[in-house]
Amino acid sequence: MDRKEISVGGQAVIEGVMMKGPEALATAVRRPTGEIVYKTTKLKPSMNFLTKIPFIRGGTILFETLIMGTKELSFSANEAGEEEEKLGDKELMMTVVVALALGVGLFMVLPSILSSFMFKDNRMNSNIFEGILRILFFLVYIKAISFSKEIKRVFEYHGAEHKCIYAFENDEELVKESAVKYTTLHPRCGTSFLLIVMLISIIVFSSLDFIIPQPDNMWIKVGLKAVLRIVFLPLVAGLAYEFQKYSSKHLDNPMYKMIAVPGLSLQKITTKEPDLEQLEVSMVALRIALGMEVENATEVFE
Repeated sequence: MDRKEISVGGQAVIEGVMMKGPEALATAVRRPTGEIVYKTTKLKPSMNFLTKIPFIRGGTILFETLIMGTKELSFSANEAGEEEEKLGDKELMMTVVVALALGVGLFMVLPSILSSFMFKDNRMNSNIFEGILRILFFLVYIKAISFSKEIKRVFEYHGAEHKCIYAFENDEELVKESAVKYTTLHPRCGTSFLLIVMLISIIVFSSLDFIIPQPDNMWIKVGLKAVLRIVFLPLVAGLAYEFQKYSSKHLDNPMYKMIAVPGLSLQKITTKEPDLEQLEVSMVALRIALGMEVENATEVFE
């Protein structure tokens, strides 16, 4: 099959990279001993019909990816020697729910509440300020965690993931040396996706506030806005998913290229230049996800 017909994606984990191919998910991790180990998960066709409906599938895929990513993150922490016990299904689901609740609360609900009290009688100013706060909170959060030594290592593996995907997309031989020359910034990155979500949310939530009648009671109004942010978040994610998917394939168009600039610029924080050892781990994950053999890694089973 032509590589242009194959879509691969990934995620940085602790001391490693997760890669998703057409038929398999692979996570490769470097142990403290220097040994590279990997785990393979065969992918089954999704039985969730929502993943096939445009403008709705984005939110569904995002939730499935969050579950998958959390599980692989637990595996990597265990192999990297930073976690003594593996997460069970209940603990895994609880971790995902808590992470989702904190994310929605901090980046969606809190800006809405603050802006509502700041501009009680001006819906337009309230929504503009809400959007500014949402993006500001996101940027501050990303910048704050970037100072952590552990997170910096994750960002380096994030850069390795992007470089290896570029090597694949450009028909290079899938070895670590082939990925060195490529940039760490990729238009289909999750960081760019989250920024697109923030921007689209301004349009969607502003429209909702003008369409749906606003209660006179301030507390009811704030509660209604918070509920609407949560209920319509899957739609926002769906719109962002379709936009990113389309625009990433049309970067030769000056307009889409310009729109991609903010997300790519933000990746200068969330990706760092990896070394050859990190590229090696990432390339192992990519090769395994594509059903290729590797000689420098050992498979482990859970």
